[in-house]
Amino acid sequence: MTLEPFGTRLRRGMDERGPLCVGIDPHAALLDSWGLADDIAGLERFTYTVVEALAGTVAVFKPQAAFFERFGSRGVAVLERATADLRAAGGLVVMDAKRGDIGSTMAAYAEAFLRPGAPLFSDALTVSPYLGYGSLKPAVDLARASGAGLFVLALTSNPEGAEVQRAVRADDPERRTIGATMLAHLAEENAGETPMGSFGAVVGATLGDLSAFDLGINGPLLAPGIGAQGATPADLPKVFGAAVGNVVPNVSRAVLKEGPDAGALRGAAERYANEIREAVGR
Repeated sequence: MTLEPFGTRLRRGMDERGPLCVGIDPHAALLDSWGLADDIAGLERFTYTVVEALAGTVAVFKPQAAFFERFGSRGVAVLERATADLRAAGGLVVMDAKRGDIGSTMAAYAEAFLRPGAPLFSDALTVSPYLGYGSLKPAVDLARASGAGLFVLALTSNPEGAEVQRAVRADDPERRTIGATMLAHLAEENAGETPMGSFGAVVGATLGDLSAFDLGINGPLLAPGIGAQGATPADLPKVFGAAVGNVVPNVSRAVLKEGPDAGALRGAAERYANEIREAVGR
């Protein structure tokens, strides 16, 4: 089965439910703040509470795979069920696994997350291009064939990222940075797509003035950093400029800290969705 392109489904989801992505990050400190043990029972309680509270109202979810994988096969089983339940309720799942490799290994990662029918099939996957953008081709090809999407690490919110992403390519006559090169590749992938392409970039909402970069890739911009990392919805227009309409703002701890009360989780998600909608003019 081939789905509608991810970019089409994403635009519709954000228009209908609001431009918000909620991260699902069951790390030990957050489980403890909910009064849960850092074990498989705590993981299950946390995850399924978030799913039941938000699956029917939030447009996009971003489970962080590592927080499930640390519990082994039982943790991955929780992630599989959560992914299926979120998608069944109309939410879009961006699996935050940041996979990146070459050849048959990259193809295997793509099969795990982007092949319809796979236990962890997701609407999109975060990927790392730092073995060269061309190394992502197996994931690009399978995503395009299945109607899924990718979010490529381009200008991330962590300060360490700058030493790679803002380095200038000596082999490029235009002397572009690595981050700018990734954005240019994505613009090529999305050329001519409407309402927007399915191949997005990860660009931190905490980065301030990005006017030196062309964010007009005709694709989504996954923007971590709102809430606990210090960015606010009001920052989005000045960070993303004319591309702000394609921003998918991610909020994790600022929503999740309201649990385990389901009503409080829904209230926090609704507030952020409304603040973001107002800030970006949607």
